[in-house]
Amino acid sequence: MIGRITGRLAEKNPPQILVDVNGVGYELEVPMSTFYGLPATGQAVTLSTHLAVREDGHFLYGFATEDERAAFRQLLKVAGIGARTALAVLSGLSVADLAQAIALQESGRLVKIPGIGKKTAERLLLELRDKLAKALPAVAGSVATSLPGGDRADIINALLALGYNEKEALGAVKQLPDGVGVSDGIRQALKGLSKA
Repeated sequence: MIGRITGRLAEKNPPQILVDVNGVGYELEVPMSTFYGLPATGQAVTLSTHLAVREDGHFLYGFATEDERAAFRQLLKVAGIGARTALAVLSGLSVADLAQAIALQESGRLVKIPGIGKKTAERLLLELRDKLAKALPAVAGSVATSLPGGDRADIINALLALGYNEKEALGAVKQLPDGVGVSDGIRQALKGLSKA
């Protein structure tokens, strides 16, 4: 298994790159998020990698961060998702945005990615709901902190206790003005939910 590669960036042909490691050229496919962060041709580069061995060959994929590679591996575990689709997802959304879309169950963000239809987006949301957070604890923590905290968490809990699902509760709380109190927030969130 090849876990990381360090060498000189010899060629850039999106989404494929060639890394020269002591005279041996390794072809890697990378998501566009990694591609845009690459140094100029001829410069040193280090990438985390994933090696896929299939009947038709060995394929090496490169990633700028460990979180990208972990997200790629989780995407591959979803039924019907291959390496090309996983790369497309990571090219269309950052790992944090993907984690947030899954946490909030926002299929709309996923269907904007070329090659992802409504059914595929729903399958991704369903199968990655708990798995992505476990595979990416640092990203999950940052998603949790980007979600409402303090009084807003109390408002969300109240809405959940009233029978609203997590997506509805989070959506309603996003509409609230900053600094709203718990009781006012619950009242305003309920008003907003009743109009929806």
